[in-house]
Amino acid sequence: MTTIDHLSLGVPDVPAAQEFYTGFLATLGINCLASGAGFAAFGRDRVAFLLLSPFDGGPASAGNGAHVAFAAPSREAVSAGHAAGLAAGATDEGAPGVRDAYPMPDVFAAYLRDPWGNKLEIVHGGFSG
Repeated sequence: MTTIDHLSLGVPDVPAAQEFYTGFLATLGINCLASGAGFAAFGRDRVAFLLLSPFDGGPASAGNGAHVAFAAPSREAVSAGHAAGLAAGATDEGAPGVRDAYPMPDVFAAYLRDPWGNKLEIVHGGFSG
């Protein structure tokens, strides 16, 4: 059993966010597994990441200090994911490279902000191995 069942991000436009994330996450082997009115669900073999319209009807907002980290199978996949995100409209928050701030050696990661301001990490060799 994993520690976290799933993560979700509130977005103001689920279809636009689904289009962005479908292209970006495909480089990491993550696909859209289900979608409908107000949601899109992504994962490899199970849903682990969702895009949602906020249930309370209020505006979606990015969390300060929060980010979502997507595991990549290789350093090359980190670089490919970063490039795909930029091509799809993300902004750069940290080019692919070794991250010495992690407590384990040889962590290779890149950072982006999606078009809605959410901070994303693509990581190989992070906490999940």
